[in-house]
Amino acid sequence: MVSRPHDSRLRRTLLATLVTASVAVPVSGAARPAAVPAPAPAVLAPLRATTPAALDERYAARRDGIRAAERMAAGHGDRRRAAVLRAMADPARHFLAFDGRDGGRTAEVFGDLSQAERIAVLVPGSDTGLDRYERFRTGARALQQALGSGAAVVAWLGYPTPGTVSPEVLTPALADDAAPRLHTFVRELSAAKPAARTSLLCHSYGSVVCARAAPGLRVADIVLYGSPGTGVDHVGRFHTRATVWAGRGADDWIADVPHVRLQLPFATLGFGADPVSKGFGARVFDAGAGGHSDYLKPGSVSLRNIALIVSGETGSEEGRHA
Repeated sequence: MVSRPHDSRLRRTLLATLVTASVAVPVSGAARPAAVPAPAPAVLAPLRATTPAALDERYAARRDGIRAAERMAAGHGDRRRAAVLRAMADPARHFLAFDGRDGGRTAEVFGDLSQAERIAVLVPGSDTGLDRYERFRTGARALQQALGSGAAVVAWLGYPTPGTVSPEVLTPALADDAAPRLHTFVRELSAAKPAARTSLLCHSYGSVVCARAAPGLRVADIVLYGSPGTGVDHVGRFHTRATVWAGRGADDWIADVPHVRLQLPFATLGFGADPVSKGFGARVFDAGAGGHSDYLKPGSVSLRNIALIVSGETGSEEGRHA
């Protein structure tokens, strides 16, 4: 079969990106966050209740784990990591999960989960870890404030995210490993809060994780924003009853990423169809004029519309252009 010039150009672009990333990673990876030691977290029973007493017990256990990780980071001489962990151990902050190893895994709660009628689970994209956590946390806080009382946001950093400039960001390998963890987390959360309206919000590479975790999840909505693709060519491949939404800011550079998927002998590169394209089948929402990191920026069109989706306040026709 003869390749069309456009397809050939996309393939060359994707392969050139891989080569660039392969050269850059050994340089940028010299001080990997995984090099900071941390203790193994305490093993807790699955979340089965969200009463204030049950949540306080869980939050306290995770706080102990964060303080232990802080002490180990300080002993290792990493004052920056220790300072981050010290802030996380503040009693005013609430973690359902924490593991300080390999760059860090967390699930931080914003709002009162015990009283929440609406829950948003945020799944981050590339370059998110303990040492770059504040941007992720800021977005979660902004969303919870936009949703108001009766809503909780869970910032789920449950996997080692790829670097923006790295070979991993072009392949589904990390998403394949992360998806079972996300599926388990959301399933347990839904079982503990069966009456709550739960939505899965997926940024950038996080949309690949969500697509793989989606089958069978009891969520009302799956919201993809700033997505490079999901690894499937149509929402039907998500195998979910959830409404799948997609949005992209007008100034988001992700629009220039080639929407192809190449099966090579050593890896699959690229994530296929553009989620905001008509053929993908998602319900497209207006994400405004923002860039790749602006979707949860206070006052933005995208934050307003994502909050409406989480709240279930979009009608059948209005929702197509939320």
